[in-house]
Amino acid sequence: MELNELPGSELILPGLEDLYQGRNNTIGSLLISIASIRLTAAGLDIPQISLVSEPELALYNYLQIDRDDAYSYYNALLNSLNSFCAAIELKSKYQTCIY
Repeated sequence: MELNELPGSELILPGLEDLYQGRNNTIGSLLISIASIRLTAAGLDIPQISLVSEPELALYNYLQIDRDDAYSYYNALLNSLNSFCAAIELKSKYQTCIY
């Protein structure tokens, strides 16, 4: 199973690319910042220098700008993030190398 097959990868993988490009204010990069410890422990290489402090607040504020349903969308994004984290943790448990 490849990383792009994991649930939530459509948000996380572009966010990872954003971080490598120095963009830390996108939905995906903020989600990665929220779960950076879990993702790093599971073997994902995350550029730490680009992470936002208080990413939960930054994400919610970002969503409030354009969405009337910011709270429900925020929760849906966190659920997707949790699904990705759980899947990559399981994947790393049964494989020694993710890539």
